[in-house]
Amino acid sequence: MTGSKRKIVQIAILIGVLLLGGYAIGKTLFSSDGTPQVGGKPPEFELAAMDGSVQKLSDYKGRPLVINFWGTFCPPCVKEMPEFQRQYVKWKGEGLEILAINLSEDDITVTNFLKRFNLDYQILRDRDRQTEKAYGVRQYPTTFFVKPNGEIKEIFIGGMTEAAIDERITELFRN
Repeated sequence: MTGSKRKIVQIAILIGVLLLGGYAIGKTLFSSDGTPQVGGKPPEFELAAMDGSVQKLSDYKGRPLVINFWGTFCPPCVKEMPEFQRQYVKWKGEGLEILAINLSEDDITVTNFLKRFNLDYQILRDRDRQTEKAYGVRQYPTTFFVKPNGEIKEIFIGGMTEAAIDERITELFRN
């Protein structure tokens, strides 16, 4: 192959790589994989509560919600659960609901954890992890703050301080 033909082939390959790379980056940045987004609605679910009842997201329609995905194996989750409890006590008279969705741990582990921290907000069990998948949870804890109109106000990944939780709950009531 002569020098000029080689240069044309190299340029064509470079253009192809740039186009393919640009497409991949654009697809990653600007596409939705169906998981909930800020401004959207959280997916419906039906999960067992610790008392054996079945709870649906739609049961909480019209209320400000905190949906927290957690596990006893997760140090930031363990730290923030009592902080959520204090916020629940503060705001439940205003209609706040906290739905803490445990990520398929066994009954004894979860029951002992709840007793240790004296939590009385709703603890739900995602035994088959379908709700976790529907919400696109990839890290723990992940918390969804949902306004009374059902719109996701914020999705927070990672542990939060009590002040950060309070600030976000206050925003839920501002609509």
